[in-house]
Amino acid sequence: MIDSPRAPEPVGPYPHARRVGNWLYLSGIGPRKRGSKEIPGVVFDDNGAVREYDVEAQCRSMFENVRLVLEDAGAKWEDIVDVTVFLTNIQQDFAVYNRVYAEYFSQNPKPTRTTLGITALPTPIAVEIKVVAYID
Repeated sequence: MIDSPRAPEPVGPYPHARRVGNWLYLSGIGPRKRGSKEIPGVVFDDNGAVREYDVEAQCRSMFENVRLVLEDAGAKWEDIVDVTVFLTNIQQDFAVYNRVYAEYFSQNPKPTRTTLGITALPTPIAVEIKVVAYID
């Protein structure tokens, strides 16, 4: 079990990642900041509901959180072999997410990828990622 001291705390009873042999399985990771409820790019109204959000800011923060967990598990970005991404507004946000994704995954070989449109995530975020890595 890997619990990163730098990535945002899990919102439930699970580790950031689990290593099995050379395989590293990351739990779902979003854009939150460690030690706070801050979500980059999110503006809340007076009632605590999301008024607006910036999916690019959330994607960049999410990818950086993945990098932290990988590093703390002894892996590197290039070890990622499979990615599953969840978007709460795929029609509106896919193009921006896809552009940012291409920046972070420009190396070859690229990981396999699945992107899903879903109705909600457990916290008021617009994007979450699930990663599998292989460590030599």
